[in-house]
Amino acid sequence: MGKSDELQMNQENLADAWRQTLPEMLNSADRSKVLPDESDSKSLRVTIETAGHQAYSFDFKVTYVDSREVKVEFIDVEKDKISVDERGEVIQELIQDYTRHLHECAQALQRLTHV
Repeated sequence: MGKSDELQMNQENLADAWRQTLPEMLNSADRSKVLPDESDSKSLRVTIETAGHQAYSFDFKVTYVDSREVKVEFIDVEKDKISVDERGEVIQELIQDYTRHLHECAQALQRLTHV
């Protein structure tokens, strides 16, 4: 991978772009929070809170492999601020859905990240 394909965008601007775009990818009642990862300039920390009585909160790390591709890592899921076992079928489906939405958001932002 050549230097030209590396992410050239400022991390705070990238986080702002994600804050604007990610809600379009999620269910309208879900909430998301996007922050720059302080320990990795090519990564963002994303929290997605599910709507409704479930009150789940999913944490992900999104790392730009290059200007177009992201690696999405699931970090943790909490319910009412308490960590829960993520191996259940419903939680696994939500993790897969949100991972897909995060990849879709990265694709939608390629117009900014792949210059």
